[in-house]
Amino acid sequence: MILDYSNHFLRSYSKAPKQVQEAFKKQSLLLLQNLHHPSLHAKKYDEAMDLWQARVNYTWRFYFKIVHDTYRLENIKKHPK
Repeated sequence: MILDYSNHFLRSYSKAPKQVQEAFKKQSLLLLQNLHHPSLHAKKYDEAMDLWQARVNYTWRFYFKIVHDTYRLENIKKHPK
């Protein structure tokens, strides 16, 4: 699998705090190794849009689609409590 970043994701990522960016780097490596890694808590977020959600940390999530052998990263944002 490979990672592909949408423009929207890149803009959101650049605005995220540095510690969130660092945590995402770690989590994205876990995603490449194993979609079902317990640290990710990955789940289908929107069935109609085929959108998945995974955890960056306790308060941030990233959203992606799976297209063939690619994780298409769509967004990263703070998770509402």
